[in-house]
Amino acid sequence: MCSFSYLKQETNLTVVTEFILLGFQGGRAFRIVFFCLLLVIYCVTLLGNLLIMALVFYTNNLQSPMYFFISQLSMNDILLTTDIVPNMLYIHSNDNGTITFSGCITQFYFFTASEIYESLLLTVMSYDRYLAICKPLHYSSIMTRNHCVASSFLTWIYSFSVSLIDTITISQLSFCKSNLIDHLLCDLAPLLEISCSDTSIVRVEVFALSVNVIILPCLLIIVSYLFILGTILRIQSVSGRQKAFSTCSSQLMVVAIFYGTMFGVYSVPVKTQSMSVIKVLSLLYTVGTPLMNPVIYSLKNKDIKTALRKTIRKNIYF
Repeated sequence: MCSFSYLKQETNLTVVTEFILLGFQGGRAFRIVFFCLLLVIYCVTLLGNLLIMALVFYTNNLQSPMYFFISQLSMNDILLTTDIVPNMLYIHSNDNGTITFSGCITQFYFFTASEIYESLLLTVMSYDRYLAICKPLHYSSIMTRNHCVASSFLTWIYSFSVSLIDTITISQLSFCKSNLIDHLLCDLAPLLEISCSDTSIVRVEVFALSVNVIILPCLLIIVSYLFILGTILRIQSVSGRQKAFSTCSSQLMVVAIFYGTMFGVYSVPVKTQSMSVIKVLSLLYTVGTPLMNPVIYSLKNKDIKTALRKTIRKNIYF
């Protein structure tokens, strides 16, 4: 039964002031296990991404554009998990979790900004790999330190600006049907589902913005890697091809995980998927991806593994 204990009367219209996030439904034992697992994942994610940032900052061998962008990706992963996971832990430590309207909108804002930033950053990183492999003679003159910092800064600004447009539009909607959100977080689809306003304009606006920040970047990444693949295949030596491909394999895995889970959630209409499937996929790209990014880069990247071994050895001897 829907709970309307967090509603207020405003101009003869019952308006929601707080939402109830249901999270995963299950018995007490399931919630305890899930809570503990999520807490461990959150701590490992924070430590892993902080370690990547520290290694890039303090290691001379990692002072290159590729590693600078990896450190920015780690910073974004920390933002995403900190925005989502603490509230998710609160939800599953109880039967459900209440969140204020402003809290829900704030979570949506940072969540959307983080997802947009990762999409754009992966595009910048693919361009970096394109220049390094396909245009090596021009690489150092184009990918300067100032250029990298400016690219990252503008990407942050653009991401938060686009997210602000979405968030303002969502905040103007009226929510009077129910205050129950059958999801793990304040995401777009469940918010539109419980709104009693006309959401057709919102859906058109979100789609138009998504073309710029999701679909177009994805296409640019695909084109970049097609050029990279063509260049790699023209390299005569096997060792040369392996070396060139090894610099891209980590990012390819990250791109596949990020866009694969995102399209799995948003490309299929909500009504044709069960909520359990949507929740699992949402969990993968909000919790799983930030966990996997540092693991992939530390396991697949020789320079980061070397820097990590040196740091561990130095601390042991110290």
